Amino acid sequence: HWYIPLIVGLIFIGVGIYTFMSPAESYVALALLFSFSFLFSGISDIFMSLANKDIMDNWGWTLASGIISTLIGIYLMNNPAISMATLPFVVGFLVMFRSLYAIGVSSELKRYGVKSSTNLLVLGILGLIFSFILIWNPMLSGMTVVIWTGLAFITIGGFGIFFAFKLHHLHKLGDKIPDAVKKRYH
Repeated sequence: HWYIPLIVGLIFIGVGIYTFMSPAESYVALALLFSFSFLFSGISDIFMSLANKDIMDNWGWTLASGIISTLIGIYLMNNPAISMATLPFVVGFLVMFRSLYAIGVSSELKRYGVKSSTNLLVLGILGLIFSFILIWNPMLSGMTVVIWTGLAFITIGGFGIFFAFKLHHLHKLGDKIPDAVKKRYH
């Protein structure tokens, strides 16, 4: 199910672009949109991890990411006032978690011999940097929060899309993966 990270990545990029295109919109609408994107991406990650648990070595990380995203989405949708006050922190920590996940996935793909896994590592590190900026000083100004939040979502969305295509490439390799791994490590 390589297409699930693709869909999640596109959603994150869409949310990131939305933050740039409508900075004057109500912060409540932005908080609700973020809440819904967390909920949908979390449910998608849970589905992907459970559907692929027999073929993915570290499927638990995807499941954990999905559970955390889903819980954050539900919480934010039920508490819009809290969502507005804490959104930069919630976004910052969620992006931090997903960035650490991206860094871990890049090393796993490198272990399988997938070329360009360094690109995933770079995207994960960029997402981590953006998350630290959001957490460190979330209220620099309304525009700054919108810019950093948009950049963070676009970066993590880029990771999701790139990861999906790498998963698709691995899927095409089929039964060759175990032989390639055996040759490399023996």
